[in-house]
Formats: sequence, structure tokens, C-alpha cells
Amino acid sequence: MERNSRTSLYEKLYNEIKQEIICGKLKEGAKLPSKRAQAERLGISVVTVENAYAQLLAEGYIAARERSGYYVCAAEFPAPQAAETSAQAENDEREETTAEPPQQFGSELFPFSVWTRLMRTVILEKGSAILAPVPPGGAPELQAAISAHLRSYRGIAVPPHRIIVGAGTEYLNNLLVQLLGSGLTYAVENPGYHKPARIYRLNGALCLPIGIDQHGILADELYYKNVDVAHISPAHHFPTGIVMPISRRLELMKWASRRNGYIIEDDYDSEFRWGGKPLPTMFGMDASGRVIYMNTFSMTIAPSVRISYVCLPQELYERWKERLGFCSCPVPAFEQYTLARFIESGHFERHISRMRKYYRRIRELTLALAVRTCGEDSISEENAGLHFLMDIPADSGLPGIFTECGVRVTPLDEYYDEGSAPPDSAAGRFVVNYSAADEKKLSEQ
Repeated sequence: MERNSRTSLYEKLYNEIKQEIICGKLKEGAKLPSKRAQAERLGISVVTVENAYAQLLAEGYIAARERSGYYVCAAEFPAPQAAETSAQAENDEREETTAEPPQQFGSELFPFSVWTRLMRTVILEKGSAILAPVPPGGAPELQAAISAHLRSYRGIAVPPHRIIVGAGTEYLNNLLVQLLGSGLTYAVENPGYHKPARIYRLNGALCLPIGIDQHGILADELYYKNVDVAHISPAHHFPTGIVMPISRRLELMKWASRRNGYIIEDDYDSEFRWGGKPLPTMFGMDASGRVIYMNTFSMTIAPSVRISYVCLPQELYERWKERLGFCSCPVPAFEQYTLARFIESGHFERHISRMRKYYRRIRELTLALAVRTCGEDSISEENAGLHFLMDIPADSGLPGIFTECGVRVTPLDEYYDEGSAPPDSAAGRFVVNYSAADEKKLSEQ
């Protein structure tokens, strides 16, 4: 294993094993060397191997068997999508940019001084240009900044013009149902976030709740219910916190390809992962143009920053230009230019780093209180995002204590679709959301 200063040893080992699995060198069911044996073979620490195996385990490439070891558990990977050459990307960008213009976080986390300074800079440098309309897909500066961020942070190679900026995810859900068609059958995870289903139904589309298991949404149900579009959150399902393994992701991508359907990948809080590196996106894995990627800045900057975006496959981008390219971008140009500077200058990355440190402390305090009150076995799916699941006895005073500390506690059964009955297993289970928690009050408990 080659070493260099740019990539950590655990990432190099993780990438090498992952590539061997993808290319078939390591077959399904093959046993990996023990952590100690791997460390001795490569001349690295056991902790390094442990971190690499943990990342592979989180992504579903391997499985751990008690008292036995680690085994490969994924197969049938699609061929990697050919990346656009820099010349192609430049030509595409030139063509598009010269076209006719057509939770709640504490205030101490928002970088007021930086944002104010950038706003002044935009006014000084742009002048009256900030009063002019931006192209329908968004300000080219913001599209380029998002494209660069996605490439470096999420491993997504998407040209700027295929990133469509919108005023919040509700707007984008409306846009997608108009783009794909209201005559299709849509599916949402059950339990799940209610807004997407309501928006699809308000647009006249049939939207079905699809059950989940420990790996995420059930692909079999998508087949026999003749679903055309599946809206999912594979990196961190809301509200259960399930992280979808690679085997289920491949199964869903195969469904989309066979059905000529689409997957809307909602990557709403991928920045908050408490162990290992961020999981690869389905959009980045997709070679057939069947995955639409969606994300928002409302989760990471502030809820009032109503700027979200979707990344479209090439064919859907062409359809968007034809059908919806006449619509004005709903996000004010001034906000777009300011956010673009915020990302380009590295402030967004530093802001995310501060947010992670802050919420790591909040998470530890919340979990410590939960463990002291109800025991460690009562908690599940706590390794990503700003919420986790918990079994709380009916006579426990913990919900009241959490509420006093700004931690929101909601019964899991409230997240099931309005037309379906929650299973018995949801009884006594709660979603514990600490995004608006009071650190001082938690530390006093």
C-alpha cells in the first residue's frame, strides 16, 4: 500500500479493498484478514485497519460475523460512469452561461460577521448587476461553487449547468413532479418525512408509502406496486436513521434501470456523520442517468437560508430546458452571489467543521442523559445526523427533561403515512432530535 501525505492510511486501505470488491477480485462471501493480521501484513496500526473496516462496514461492502470476522457481502456493481473531460466541461459551461437569461440552529453558530462582510463585497463588486435576473437554473457563480464543493466533498462530478437552484426543497419537489410528470406513480419511505408525499399528491400524482426494513426502502414493493419514481434518503433515513448499504443501493438502481424509473436521492444531512468519511452518493455511482440528487443549505447554514438544489442527469436536464427553462429562478440574485462567495472562499467548509464540533458535544450530552435514564440498549441509529431512535418507557420522565433542554421528542408512529397504520414495533419508540438543544441545560442534567 503506497503512502502519501494527502490521503490518510485508513482511506487508502478502504479504497483499495473497495476497488477489489467492485472489480470482482474479492468475491461475495470472501473472508478478509483479521484486523491484527492485516495490520502486520501492511506494517500499519490495528486502529488504521479498524477504521478502514468500519467504513466498509458502514457502506455495506462487508459484514461482520461474531467470533468469525469480516466477509464481503456485495456484488454486481455497475460499470463506472465515464467522467467528462475538462474540455467537454468547459465547452458545456461556456454554452450554458452565455445563453439568454431566461431545524433550527442556535444563533451563535451562524457566521454573522463573515456573511455581512461578503454581502458588502458583493454589493461593491457587482453593483447594479445584483438587480438583474439570473438564468433559470441559478446564478452561474453559485452553480460553479456548488459543483466544486460536490466534487471535493461528495465525490460527485456534475457540470455546473446541470445544477438547478431553487427556493427550498418544497419548491424543488414541485419542480420535479412537473418535470417528470404527474401521471407517474411516486413512492416515499414509510415511515418518513411527510412533505414530499403531500406535494406530489397536491400535484395530482399517485404517491404510495413503501415500507422499509433494516436496510432501507423495500425494492420488491417498488416492483409489484409499479412505482416510477422513488424519493429516498439513503445516507441517513429520516426518521429511523438507517444508513442504506451498498447492496440495497445497487438493487434500487437496478430497479430504476429496468423500470425506466427515477430515484430522487435526498441527501439532506450527509454533513453530519459521526464516524468515518461521508458515504458515496447513488448519483455518483449511477451510470444510467436514473438518479436525481437533492440537497439543501437550510440544514447546514440556517433554516431561513431557503436555497436548495438538484443535480439532473443529462437527459432530464435537456427535458428541463425544454419544459421549464422559461421559469425564473426563485432565489434572489443577491443571496446567490453571497452564498457563492461563502463557498468559494472556504468559509462554508470551516462553518461545517464548527457545526460538527458543536453538535458532537450536543450529541454526547444527549446520549449520556439518555443512557443514564433508560440504558444503552434503548438507543439505536445514533451514528449520523442530528437525531436518533430511542425506546422510552411510558412512565419515564425523560421526555419532559429533554423538552426543557430544547431536545424534541416525537413518537415514531407520527411519521407513518396518514393512510397506513404504524406497526406494533413502533409503540414506545421515539425520535430524539437535538438540533435545537440548549448545551448549558443539557450539561446541568
